[in-house]
Amino acid sequence: MTEIQPVPAATVVVVRETMNKTDLEVLLLRRNSKLIFHGGHWVFPGGRVDAADFDAAEDNLEYRAALRAAVRETKEEAGIDIDIDRLIHTAHWTTPPKLPRRFCTWFFLCPLTEPASVIVDNDEILEHRWITPREALAEAEAETWVLPRPTMVTLQDIEQHRNLEELLVDANRREIRVFPEGSSYYRPREMGC
Repeated sequence: MTEIQPVPAATVVVVRETMNKTDLEVLLLRRNSKLIFHGGHWVFPGGRVDAADFDAAEDNLEYRAALRAAVRETKEEAGIDIDIDRLIHTAHWTTPPKLPRRFCTWFFLCPLTEPASVIVDNDEILEHRWITPREALAEAEAETWVLPRPTMVTLQDIEQHRNLEELLVDANRREIRVFPEGSSYYRPREMGC
């Protein structure tokens, strides 16, 4: 059996401080249960890198195309315009080889300091919620929400921080985490990282 090649994709972890500035909250979206990939799951905004994302990247690097896909997908799925220059590459996940759909996904952190109105399409995305990582993980623990593993690991990382400044310092100094470790689909030199 031939291994299915993963499709390039981008995920955006939109994060802001809570109103009282005592914690962080992230934007999670509930996907329609009729969707084949992660149907019914709570996820961060994101999706595949399209040909137009490569066309718009000056040097046709996958990384730059993934940045453009991150901006586009956040607008499409959540109605939020984000600044490409504020995105911080934090992780790269590749779907296991035995699954019928595979993605090699760049994870970007996107800090928000201004209010943003979320608008979902009620087709692919059915609802949204701003939630602290601790609360989202509790929903998964109680089995009221289904969170994909990359989402859970990301929430566990963010849960260690209480404000944007602390999170951003850590994100900018930490090495990019690659899952699975040593994945051949993560090619930093080709990505311009």
